[in-house]
Amino acid sequence: MGVPRYAYLGPAGTFTEEALRRVASPDEAEYLPQTDVGSAIAAVRSGAADYAVVAIESTVEGGVTATLDALATGVPLVVLREVLVPVQFTLVAAPGTRLEDVARVSAHPHAWVQCRRWVAAHLPRAVHVPATSNTAPAALLVEALAAGDAGTLPFDAALVPPGAVATYGLAPLADSVADNASALTRFVVVGPPGEVPPRTGADKTSLVVHLPDNEAGALLAMLEQFAVRGVNLSRIESRPIGDALGRYSFSIDAEGHITDERMGEAIMGLHRRCPYVRFLGSYPRADAVAPTVHVGTADADFVEARAWLARLRAGDAS
Repeated sequence: MGVPRYAYLGPAGTFTEEALRRVASPDEAEYLPQTDVGSAIAAVRSGAADYAVVAIESTVEGGVTATLDALATGVPLVVLREVLVPVQFTLVAAPGTRLEDVARVSAHPHAWVQCRRWVAAHLPRAVHVPATSNTAPAALLVEALAAGDAGTLPFDAALVPPGAVATYGLAPLADSVADNASALTRFVVVGPPGEVPPRTGADKTSLVVHLPDNEAGALLAMLEQFAVRGVNLSRIESRPIGDALGRYSFSIDAEGHITDERMGEAIMGLHRRCPYVRFLGSYPRADAVAPTVHVGTADADFVEARAWLARLRAGDAS
């Protein structure tokens, strides 16, 4: 067998590629750049790639809807690992461009959101020119410079990851461009379902859950499956199911592993209570923070309670 194939949002130099490098080096894997998140996930489903590395959440924008929606439907895939990448940007332009001359800035929509206050303060006349990825405008700029027609580009400058500056041989106009110096993006490695990675004691479980229609308290009943078993949720977001107005699914990250007694009981409760539950994997937390286990929710507590019930059913009321 050859090296594993990883699909990711390209071209070279994106934050997604940086996340991929933390998973497997170019010597250990084949990198397959894609034009968007959907294409990366589709490559795994079609067998063109073994895994995909995609952004799923940021500290600025929350969930990445393209990823959440792609995983919620279609051929099942699961999350195998997560990676946290700090996010800052560099403003680049053709040689000779001055900061005060910049009126059009090319950036991926997520990059623009994370830098808009900086842009408003330093480039008050600038408008956003959307890009398909964080490095797509860098590639366009290099091509235009090589052809000698940088003046035909639809932008004057671009916001790119710092690593892309060296990759594409560009000159920065401004470094460390961001509204939030501690911004992070969470990336996940996605692959076909298989044996669940063993629990580490600091894990997450991801799920997609639909609620019953027209039932008062359905959301509360869903949340109670976690609360009464001591399972904390680190993320919950609603997404439209798409078949009718007012119908939503919930994308959930819960603290714990599916082999934890409390998590297993919660998922069984969801299965009994909700019309649709998709398991998106249990995997190690990138920050290695273990969950708080409350009184009565440790594995031993569930095991002892089942043994106690078995004794009662057998006639032992002592």
